[in-house]
Amino acid sequence: MVKNIAHRRKGFTPLPIRDGLNPTRARVPAEEAGISAWDFIWHLVRSQRHRHPEDNEAAVDRRFAAGEVVLRDTTPLAPETPLAAGEDVWFYRTPAIEEEVPYDITVIHEDENLLVADKPPFMATMPRAKHIVQTATVQLRRITGIQELSPAHRLDRLTSGILVFTKTREVRGAYQTLFAERRVEKTYEAIAERQDFETPLLWETRIEKTPGEIQGRLVDGPINAITTLAAVEQLNEGEQELLNALHGPLAPQARYVLRPKTGKTHQLRLHMWRAGVPILGDPVYPVIYPAEAEDMSIPMHLTARNIGFIDPITDKPREFWTQRQIIAPNS
Repeated sequence: MVKNIAHRRKGFTPLPIRDGLNPTRARVPAEEAGISAWDFIWHLVRSQRHRHPEDNEAAVDRRFAAGEVVLRDTTPLAPETPLAAGEDVWFYRTPAIEEEVPYDITVIHEDENLLVADKPPFMATMPRAKHIVQTATVQLRRITGIQELSPAHRLDRLTSGILVFTKTREVRGAYQTLFAERRVEKTYEAIAERQDFETPLLWETRIEKTPGEIQGRLVDGPINAITTLAAVEQLNEGEQELLNALHGPLAPQARYVLRPKTGKTHQLRLHMWRAGVPILGDPVYPVIYPAEAEDMSIPMHLTARNIGFIDPITDKPREFWTQRQIIAPNS
């Protein structure tokens, strides 16, 4: 009876997080009713777009031998077990080989409920597509041993800076709701060619982005993206020299202090581009560079510098800052 109650719990998975990775849930489609458990798992493995070269039929056999293909009630499946349409099956995927991100992710704060990290560029927040192990969630789970770490919000893969994680399932919803309802003050810094703006300056636009397309679009219609340009600060000589070394000779650069009120995808990148100052190192705006041309030694210079909010558990003000300056490999 206890097990029956447990496996209905929201967020429950019948296999534990292992080595920082969640198990995969797959639902049997109607047209595959009656398929054997082995054939179903092998189909899922061999059809992966990003597949480890050693994830073969023998690797599928080992999953079953280890009892690592299960139903929601934790029942291990035998290879020959027929599956019903709509039945959910859990198993572990084997991540494909990934290029290592040449930057450190560091923990800047930890308490009973939260872990706050300084995420580097080129590291996605959560596993997705070809970015699985080289993600902030998996890396921090492995570094800290806290397998239930889960991000309360997300940062774009190319953006660096403050990223807040919850440490337990019990508090996860409170903090995720805080971010979803935009009850968080955020400050970003972007580096771009220096231009004169009277600040503070409000940018209000409508942004639309079609799933599968790389660039977002600024279109006519009701406003859904609001950013305040709070300040434009001249870089010092050392910062300019470092940027010249990373990117080649540059016109004078400046630090743009940005405070978004909304959180549309690519909002800050689009607003900077529209203002005539695309972010230094941006591979999408104004020109889309091919994925195979990506060079992790040349980052996009957009940093989530500061986050502040009233803690939903303690009702006390919280504020976190990154000390990260100009991004360079292994910094």
